Amino acid sequence: MNVPFLDLKGPYRELQHQLDAVYRRVMESGWYILGREVEAFEAEFANYCGTKHCIGVGNGLDALHLILRAMDIGPGDEVIVPSNTYIATWLAVTYTGATPVPVEPDERTYNLDPVRIEAAVTPRTKVILPVHLYGQPANMDPINAVAERYGLMVVEDAAQAHGARYHGKRAGSLGHAAAFSFYPGKNLGAVGDGGAITTDNVALAERIRRLRNYGSSIKYCHGERGFNSRLDELQAAFLRVKLACLDEWNERRRCVALEYLSRLQNLRLELPMVPDWAEPVWHLFVVRPADRSRFTKILDQQGVGWLIHYPVPPHLQGAYALLGIERGRLPVCEMLAETVLSIPIGPHLKDSEVDYVVNAIWAAAQR
Repeated sequence: MNVPFLDLKGPYRELQHQLDAVYRRVMESGWYILGREVEAFEAEFANYCGTKHCIGVGNGLDALHLILRAMDIGPGDEVIVPSNTYIATWLAVTYTGATPVPVEPDERTYNLDPVRIEAAVTPRTKVILPVHLYGQPANMDPINAVAERYGLMVVEDAAQAHGARYHGKRAGSLGHAAAFSFYPGKNLGAVGDGGAITTDNVALAERIRRLRNYGSSIKYCHGERGFNSRLDELQAAFLRVKLACLDEWNERRRCVALEYLSRLQNLRLELPMVPDWAEPVWHLFVVRPADRSRFTKILDQQGVGWLIHYPVPPHLQGAYALLGIERGRLPVCEMLAETVLSIPIGPHLKDSEVDYVVNAIWAAAQR
C-alpha cells in the first residue's frame, strides 16, 4: 500500500456534483471579479469566524501584507514574528519596509512563546504577529496582554487554522485582524490561490477593501496607491461549497489525530502536545522521531508520505541574510527544523490507511 502525504483529489470526489454546478453557475454569469459569489463568501466566512467583516484577497501572503499596510506599518517599524514559521509570515512584514523581529517558540506547542515576547519589544515595535502553527491556536491571552500593555496591534496568521478555537473562540477573531490562506492543501482550500482577512474594525476593513482593488472604492477613483489582490468569483464559489463541510472535515482530522495520539505512545517519538484551552484543527500532525533520517528512510520503504514543516528557518534563508542572524542565535526553531516531521492526515484518509501509517511508524520507531 502507498499512503500519500495529502489527498487533494478527495474533496473533489466527495463534492463533485456541487462543485461542478457552481462552476457552471459562475461561468454562465459572465461576472468573474468582485461579484455576488465573493460578497456571499465574505459574509459566510465572517459569520463562521465570529467577526463583523471578511475581505477576500488573492492569497494568504497578500492578506498579511494588506493588513499591515492598512495599519500604516512601514520603514522604521518592527513587527514581532515567530522564529518558527513559514517564510510568508516574515515576507509580509518585509514588503511594508518594516523589520521582522523573531521570537522563539514554546518547545511543547511549537507556537510563539508569550513569555519571550516582552523582551523583544522596543520603541519601534508596532505589531505582534502570532501564527496558529499546524492548526493549533497560539496562546492569545498573554500575547494580547503584552500588546495592550505596550499599545501594540495583534495580527493573527491563521493560514493553517480554519475553524480552530481558543477558549471557545474561533481563530480569526482573537486579535485586531487575521489573515487566512486558501491554498489547495489548507483545511479550507480553493482550487488555486486565495486568501481572506477577518476583523471587527470597520475602518480597517474599508481601507483593506480599497487597498486590494488598486486603492479604489469608486471605479477609476484612486485615493491611495493600492494593489491588485482580489479573491475571484470562481474560487469564492468553490470555497462556499467547501465551507459548509469544514467542521465535518475538521472533525475527521481530529479523529485521525486521536488515533495517532493513542496508538503511537511509548515509542522513540515525540507527539504533539495540546493545551486544555486549544481546539486544534490538525492541519498538520507533526512528530519528532529520535533519528529523522533513518525514520524517513523506513517510511519511504513502506510507501508512507511525509514532509518537513519547515526544514530551513526564515533567519537562515538567503532572503534574510542581511538581517545578520547567525546560526545558533535562535536555537529552539533551529532544533525543530532539524527534528520535526509531518505524517499523513486529512479528512479523506481511510481507516485502513491510518492503520497502515501506524504500523509503518511502529516499525520505523523501533529500529
